[in-house]
Amino acid sequence: MSDAGPLVGVVTVSHSKAVAESVAQLASALAGDEGRVPLAAAGGTPDGGLGTSSELIAAAAREVDRGAGVALLVDLGSAVLTVKAMLAEGDELPGGARLVDAPFLEGAVAAVVTASTGADLAAVAAAAGEAYGYRKE
Repeated sequence: MSDAGPLVGVVTVSHSKAVAESVAQLASALAGDEGRVPLAAAGGTPDGGLGTSSELIAAAAREVDRGAGVALLVDLGSAVLTVKAMLAEGDELPGGARLVDAPFLEGAVAAVVTASTGADLAAVAAAAGEAYGYRKE
């Protein structure tokens, strides 16, 4: 892992703008990242309602893309389906964008922490996915 090159970008995707933004803010704060990792939230619909928006997701992914890949962390249901459809379509998201199979909050924290070390997209995705094993008892 090296921080000589561009960092992996991270996008939090939720049905709620407030939730997507809060998870991104918490992940950045817990990582001690201070804005180093390119991080954006894509939540809700363009009019502020609940739902998912391919336009908001695409804009957030473009915003954080520095050429090292983009990790997309999603909450549930249609957010997952929307990102999967966008990846299958192939023209809305930057090359190297990846849906990360991870718990939303814990995975976002792990992704930002790992990205801040200069790790590549595969390592960021693996660290986020390992959050499934975090026990709370």
